[in-house]
Amino acid sequence: MNYSIYIFPLISVLIGYFIALYLRPKSKKNLKLLLAFSGAFLLSLTVMHLLPEVYEAGLHHQEGHHHNHNNAIGIFIMIGIVFQIILEYFSKGAEHGHVHGHQTMEQIPWLLFFSLCLHALLEGMPISNHNHLAYGIAIHHFPIAIILTTFFINAQLNKKAIFFFMIIFAFMTPLGTFLADNLHFLADYYTQISGIVIGILFHISSTIIFESSEGHKFNLAKLSVIVLGIILAYFM
Repeated sequence: MNYSIYIFPLISVLIGYFIALYLRPKSKKNLKLLLAFSGAFLLSLTVMHLLPEVYEAGLHHQEGHHHNHNNAIGIFIMIGIVFQIILEYFSKGAEHGHVHGHQTMEQIPWLLFFSLCLHALLEGMPISNHNHLAYGIAIHHFPIAIILTTFFINAQLNKKAIFFFMIIFAFMTPLGTFLADNLHFLADYYTQISGIVIGILFHISSTIIFESSEGHKFNLAKLSVIVLGIILAYFM
């Protein structure tokens, strides 16, 4: 068993949590560059690896019905995009770093908590068949963990509540991978689930890339990390 596919997404969230908790990073520019890199890397992994393999797997299982099955995969991808848009009404865009908290809170924002956990759980499911995706999810979750923890600290949420939220969030992606690997009935719906996750990843990664610069100004640093993310994904 390849335990790294469980460990990397888990550890990346915990490292991000501890960095935000103890180092208190102030540079928003560096976080935006890290987000841009993670978005490019995740989008490239999806386009270069996950998407072609899902279509190939679908065609293998549905020979003689290629056209209809291709349409079905496309429909599930669009369902994933719409589903992610709906999730973001509750998560406030936390999946791609859009959380702003200056108000104080005494309780965990449960809608944000559940939507992010569901998002992370679904992201983990294709990893059982596409191990390289674990690295993309890990890189994606690292800056998100920093931003989320900082958001909760600024909102003066109870430290125990912050730890509870982040530890549960950290385990969601490995849990999704574990369920997909061990619940055999999920294998019957592998193509559909993967299509939905592709749609989710399309929406998140493209949003990160297009929104990580202010005023749509040319930014050489941002362009460089995006190209680096694409190149790294190509060689995965």
